[in-house]
Amino acid sequence: MVELVDYGGGNLGSVERALQRLDQPYQLTSQPTGNHPLILPGVGAFGAVMHSLTSTKLDQRLKEIIQQQTPFLGICVGLQILLEESEESPGVPGLALIPGKVVRFQAPKVPQIGWNRIEGGFVYFVNSYHAQLKDPKHLWYSADYHGPFCAALQHRNISAFQFHPEKSGDFGQKLLKDWLQP
Repeated sequence: MVELVDYGGGNLGSVERALQRLDQPYQLTSQPTGNHPLILPGVGAFGAVMHSLTSTKLDQRLKEIIQQQTPFLGICVGLQILLEESEESPGVPGLALIPGKVVRFQAPKVPQIGWNRIEGGFVYFVNSYHAQLKDPKHLWYSADYHGPFCAALQHRNISAFQFHPEKSGDFGQKLLKDWLQP
C-alpha cells in the first residue's frame, strides 16, 4: 500500500494511472497516516504549494512522518518543497528537510519542457526552477539544461524526482517500480 497525498493540487491523475499500471495498491489521502510509503506529486508554484500545505498543517504532518523514517517520494514541486527556500517565492520557507534552495534556470528558454537524459534513460521535465543542493551527497541523478542540475535527490528515506516519472514512459515506470520495491 502507498499513500498518495492530495493537498489540493498536483498531478494526481497521472500518478494514479502510473500506480494502476504497476498494480500498486494506493490510497488517495489528505491526512497521511505514516503507516505506508508516501508519494507527494506536484505541479505548480513553490509558494502556492507551501501555502496549501501550511494552511492545512499538512507541512508539519509530512515532516513528522518523514522524520519517523517513512519512505517518501516527491515529484516535481514535491522535490522542491523539501528544500529551505525558493527564488520563485521569496520569503516562503520550504520544509527544510534537505539543505539547499531552489533556483531559476539560467537558460535562453525557460521553462525546460520535454525529454532530458539522466543516467539510464530519458525522462520528462516541465520546470523553470531546480534544486541547488548544499551537500552533493544528496544528489541522486543529474541532468543537463544549459549546465548540470539536480534531476533527483535522495537522503535516507527521502527520494524525489524533479522530472515526472509517471509521464516518462517505460523508463519512468521502472524508476517508480524500483522505488516501490527496493
